[in-house]
Amino acid sequence: MLLAHGIGAVEGLPLDGELVLQTGGVVVLVSFLAVALLWKQPRFTGPLTGRPLPAVLDSPRLRDALQAVALAGAVAIVGYGFAGPQDPDANPAPRALYVLLWVGVVPASLLLGPVWRVVNPLRLLHRLVATALRMPVQGTAPLPDRLGHFPAAAGLLVFVWLELVAPGRDRPAVVAGFLLAYAVVHTVAALRFGARWFDRADAFETYSVLTGALAPVGRLDNGRIGLRNPFRGLAAVPAAPGLVGFVAVWWGSTVFDGLTGWIGWQALNLPLVLDTLVLIGLVLMVAGLYRAATGRLAGPLVTTLVPIAAGYTIAHYVTLLLVEGPRGLSQLAGAHLGAVTAVPAPAIVASVQIAAVLVGHVVAVVAAHDRSVALLPEHRRLADQVPLVLLMVAYTMAGLFLLVLS
Repeated sequence: MLLAHGIGAVEGLPLDGELVLQTGGVVVLVSFLAVALLWKQPRFTGPLTGRPLPAVLDSPRLRDALQAVALAGAVAIVGYGFAGPQDPDANPAPRALYVLLWVGVVPASLLLGPVWRVVNPLRLLHRLVATALRMPVQGTAPLPDRLGHFPAAAGLLVFVWLELVAPGRDRPAVVAGFLLAYAVVHTVAALRFGARWFDRADAFETYSVLTGALAPVGRLDNGRIGLRNPFRGLAAVPAAPGLVGFVAVWWGSTVFDGLTGWIGWQALNLPLVLDTLVLIGLVLMVAGLYRAATGRLAGPLVTTLVPIAAGYTIAHYVTLLLVEGPRGLSQLAGAHLGAVTAVPAPAIVASVQIAAVLVGHVVAVVAAHDRSVALLPEHRRLADQVPLVLLMVAYTMAGLFLLVLS
């Protein structure tokens, strides 16, 4: 079944639901038992070492050039979103935001690292505005550490509400208005707090950085860009205030998107306010269950949920990316947008979806166990992990169920 989205549609699993759910639960439990019995010492802590890549890949000139191209593209998309035709099939703005950025940044970051941090056009815009106003690029005030990633979590919540709930969300002018407002808010804040604001508060950059922690390409301890162990990259992400909230918004909103694709939910035809409350309620539920399962280790363990969120994002949006991604690129290139786009073979889509969910959960189990071994005394390692593992099993079952349901 196809379900409504910010733009386009996603497609569920054409497989036996009971078999898929049973397989998912067993895979997560078996993977936990295996690492619990065989994994007695932490393996992913310590220095981030690897094979350095050519220095040109990390040159400031290359970053400036990429950001300039991204800024020019963003300005064109916003301008055309306002002034161009308001039919989404004749205007690239909706697909540029909802498909190429929101969905496309996940596989790109998994392969290449935090790509949006490198190409983020707001970083260049901030430098240009600061120079024009003769203000220090480093800002005029320090960014309070207590803010953490809470601004990024709030920004992500606003975006997913626009994508999944707001009326008229596929109208190019609505998309352009969001992009313009987002740019103004972050540029003004960066003038106050400097470029560090983007590190902590830009929702799309945080999204890309967390996903990119799992990439085989990343920053090494010697400052170079190089090939590394993805598990070590994930373990190196520092715990910070607001990360639990950010991951809860990410996972909770994707669950909401899956739930709203169910025909029974669509039949309810809830008003805007109730849809919004359900979205917020799911985010709060995800955060509350996670904190209940981890207690005082909520902060140090939160990044171990990133593989689950990334895996389910790929599983849930794979058809959207494969169908609407090429359409979005053709729009940006000015090519004619065909009326019909072929949907990938259901068996291939199903294989990608199941593999993404299960691999994400197995990686999360391994990462969580390794982190727990490093943080907990030996006599508490197994017992203290059980609530989190049970939560991961529940997440696996819920994710697969929503894919089957839709």
